[in-house]
Parts: sequence; structure tokens; C-alpha cells
Amino acid sequence: MCCGLFGVQIVWGLQNGSTSRIFQTLGAQLDQLPILWIAAPITGLLVQPLIGHWSDRTWGPLGRRRPFLLAGSILTAIALVAMPNAASIWTASLALWLLTASINIAAEPFRALVADALPEEQRTEGFAVQVFFIGAGAVFASALPWILTHWFGVAATAPPGLLPASVRLTFYIGAVGLLAAVAWTVLTTTERPPESLAADAPDLVNHAVPSTTGAATLARSGALWILGGIAIAGFAYAEALEREIYVLAAIAFVFGLAQLAAVAMRRGGRQSLGVFEIVEDILHMPRLLRHLALVQFFTWTSLFAMWIYTVPAVAAHHYHTADASSAAYNAGADWVGVLFAGYNGVAAIAALALPWIAGRIGRRNLYAASLALGALGLAGFVLIDDPYWLWVPTIGIGCAWAAILSLPYAMLASAVPPRKMGVYMGIHNMFLVLPQLVAATLLGAVVHHWLGNQAILALGLAAAAMTAAALAALFIPDL
Repeated sequence: MCCGLFGVQIVWGLQNGSTSRIFQTLGAQLDQLPILWIAAPITGLLVQPLIGHWSDRTWGPLGRRRPFLLAGSILTAIALVAMPNAASIWTASLALWLLTASINIAAEPFRALVADALPEEQRTEGFAVQVFFIGAGAVFASALPWILTHWFGVAATAPPGLLPASVRLTFYIGAVGLLAAVAWTVLTTTERPPESLAADAPDLVNHAVPSTTGAATLARSGALWILGGIAIAGFAYAEALEREIYVLAAIAFVFGLAQLAAVAMRRGGRQSLGVFEIVEDILHMPRLLRHLALVQFFTWTSLFAMWIYTVPAVAAHHYHTADASSAAYNAGADWVGVLFAGYNGVAAIAALALPWIAGRIGRRNLYAASLALGALGLAGFVLIDDPYWLWVPTIGIGCAWAAILSLPYAMLASAVPPRKMGVYMGIHNMFLVLPQLVAATLLGAVVHHWLGNQAILALGLAAAAMTAAALAALFIPDL
């Protein structure tokens, strides 16, 4: 059941380790990287709850989750072949949009698939096994450019404006690996039909017919979101801020409109709202998910900064170059790939111990402690000067990564009903991508204006955000 995540994480590993490298090779400046990465959070924000909502309502020869796994993997493989062959920043950006939208289609149903199949007492173990396959896939993807160069002699440098052959080949290998791994899950896994799923979690309050007071509250909320979007856009215009701020304004405005539309449809007697029901699901989400949202905001702001800035930070701070075509830069980028492989390898091993530890100290305490180790690891990149010793902080990051990818999902699976499992897994993933969207909007300006365009200081900022996540995790309600 979890094997397909090996292939999915190959894709995320290639994206996280190579996207900044591709953009800088094509001429992007350091402060342009966050907005060029914006495809990842935008597509995740839109695609994941939609796929969860639709898969909850799908049933056919392949079940309700596996059709999306298969379709998403095929589209992703096409994007993997296209991206390293992009000839300009904008064609690379378009390929990244296709890649992230497609991999979100394939990735989202895996969480719901495990939650559907396993009883409560096995869910922590089930999500930990997912992390093992995720870690193994990321190790393979992150280390692949280094392996191709040092073991097989594939060129790691290229003329200015061109990607090394080792990077292009990793994307082609990744496409094959993704298709093979997902096909294994699709062909060897069976799903229970929706009517046979045991309701082993508390059901949610029925909001199909809201009260007059409830409808008025939702309408007021929608109006406030619209006004907030207008205010953000007005402030950005008055202060001549970066155009990326308008993305946040547009999201707030559209979410407000969606709330007003949902209320109007309910008042008109509609029993089924289609995708607008996602808006109601967001507004009526369980208390635990609301607490997790705060933790995820700090966690994924930190991770997004790490993925964007580790390559340029290590190249500039440890290898003393910002020239993306130089041998030193490519050596630094390859070493970051090895380090990313390292933290994913640690995560794969640490995940196997999570169920045992969680059974003794609780999921919440284990989650907070793991995030604290991640914060120490990120701080290590700033404090350690010798690039060889950067493998030490990657151990802390790996421990945090194991918990991030398993414990929130295990907690959430115990708090929502099976009939809403897919959509609430998707909504939870929205809270992973919203902070990335905020980071993509603001990080470029912060690094440029406040951090002196020093990428290594962005990793210090990531360490601070991960520390805040660890503190917030201590207040997650126990189930």
C-alpha cells in the first residue's frame, strides 16, 4: 500500500533539491527564487482538497483512491521529462506548475488510503511505514546526481545556461521510478467500498442545513475575508510593495466570495454544493485540526525556506561562490543533495521507532520534541563552517521530518469520520501549503531587504520558525 510513496517522494526529492539549481542556471536572481517556487503552494492549495473531496465520492473498478494515484503519476512523469529541458526561466516555471499539480493529484490519496484501511490502533504504525518509503525515495532522488557523477562519470558541469547531464538524467530516472512504484500500489492493493468502512471516529456536526444564526455567521465571515483581501491589496499598492503580496490578497478575496456563495446556495435550498462544500468543511473542521494548522504554519514556513535556500546558502557560505555555472557551486549543490538524502535516510530509520516512542510519551510530546531537534539541525547549518560536518545537523532535521510526515496524519485520522477522510486530509494539506505560499510571497523581500541577500541567514530564520512550531505542538489537544 505504501510502496507508491517511494516513487512520489522521488519527485519531491528532485523538486526540492534541483528546482533552485535549475532556475539559477537559467539566470534567476536569488531574490526571485521564492516567487518562482510559488507553483508548489498554489497548486497544493487548490488541488489537494479537491482531490480529497472527489475521491471521497468516487467508486469504480480501481476503488476511490487508486484512480487518482494512477492518473497523477502519468501526468507527473510527463512533467519530469519536460522540466530539465526547459530553455528559459518561464518555461521552467510552467513545467514546475505542471509537475506540482500532477504530483499533488498522486500524493494526496495515499494518506486517505492508509486511514481508510487501518484501524485506530495501527494508524501510527501505518503512517510510520509511509515515512519509511518516503525517506527511501527521497534518499534515492537526492543522492542520484552525486551517484551519477562519482560512480558513473556523468558530467556534473555544463556551459552557462545549461543543466549538467547528471541533473537531466536524474529527472528521467525519476519518471520511470515513479511510474513503477505507483503501478505496484495500484495493482496490488484493494480498497474497501465506502459502505463497509467502519465509523471508528466521531462524526461531525451536520451542516447541510445551517441555522439562521449559523448562516449569518458564515456570511459575516465571508464579508470579512473579502474586506481583508481588499485591505491587503490596498496596502501593497499604497506602499509600492512587491507584486507577490497581491497573491495573498486574491486568495483572501476568493475565499470570502466562496463562503458567500455557499451560504447563498444553502439559503436557496441546495442540499449538495459540490466543491463549495469544501468551504463549509473548512469552517467546521475539528478542534484538533485547528491546532495542527498553527503548528503547520511555522513548520512548513521553515521547511520551505530550507528547500529554497540551502543550495545557494551552502554554495555561498561554505563553498564561497554564487556563480551557478562554476564547479564549486555544482559541487556544493551535489553535496546538498547528499545531505538531503541523509536527512531523509534518518527519517526512514527514525520512523520505525515512532510507534514505540509514541506509545510511551504520547504523539503530542513526541511531535514537539522532534520539531525541536529539527530547529537545532537548521541552526547547525548557520553555525558550522566546514561543509563536511553539515551531516551532523541533518540528523536532527531527519528526526523532525519523520514526525512531520506521520504523527499529524495519525492524530487527524482519529479525529474525523471515514466519509470525510479524503477531504480533511486535503484540508490539512492546505495548511502545509498556505505557509509556503506566504513564504513564497514574503521571503524574497525579507532576504533582500532585511538579511542583506545572505541565503545562510534565511536558514537561521527557518530555525526560528521550527522552534515556534515545537512550542505550538505542546498545546495540541490529546485525543
